[in-house]
Amino acid sequence: MQDSPAPRPISVLVVDDHPLMRAGLVEAIASQPDMRVAGEAGNGREAVQQFRACPPDVTVMDIAMPEQCGVSALLEIRREFPQARVVMLTTYKGDAQILRAVQGGAAGFLLKSTLRKELLDTIRAVHAGARRIPPEVAMELAQHMGQGPLSPREVEVLGYAATGHSNKRIAAQLAISEETVKAHMKNVLAKLMANDRTHAVTIALKRGIIAL
Repeated sequence: MQDSPAPRPISVLVVDDHPLMRAGLVEAIASQPDMRVAGEAGNGREAVQQFRACPPDVTVMDIAMPEQCGVSALLEIRREFPQARVVMLTTYKGDAQILRAVQGGAAGFLLKSTLRKELLDTIRAVHAGARRIPPEVAMELAQHMGQGPLSPREVEVLGYAATGHSNKRIAAQLAISEETVKAHMKNVLAKLMANDRTHAVTIALKRGIIAL
């Protein structure tokens, strides 16, 4: 009686803009008999190109990267390849980008602080069709689910406020009235449940709504 052939290894595309982090991921994946590294990329644009050239079984991709962030690369990949299984890497539990990634069809999330323990099990689970969201990330998402998202204009106003612009200067930058800026800021405070604009900026930075 012939032995059945060994199952094909899980092909994994590794995407991270930090060479040392990427090398560590590649080494961990390549050391597994049931996995192989299908390719590497240093930003979202390269990730989309690599995916098109040779679609992997699972993609492990950082959320925050130059040129094209992981979330927009995820959206682009999933538009062309709806069955794509993508695990997003993040250093923090900020919910704004993670919520976009969930809505964009990410199959799982990994906090970089837990990579050593969770990476390989998460790849196998996602390849098998499961979704993996760490409890800390799920709690952060649940905490803010009831709050309305900031509009693009509100994010713009808050971004200017974060860099120290007064309402008058924000109004000039955006070619809107100072009263309109105040109205946007009032909405921002209500949506983020913030006491003042400094508190709003702190919350928005922590949640990944804006970046400095």
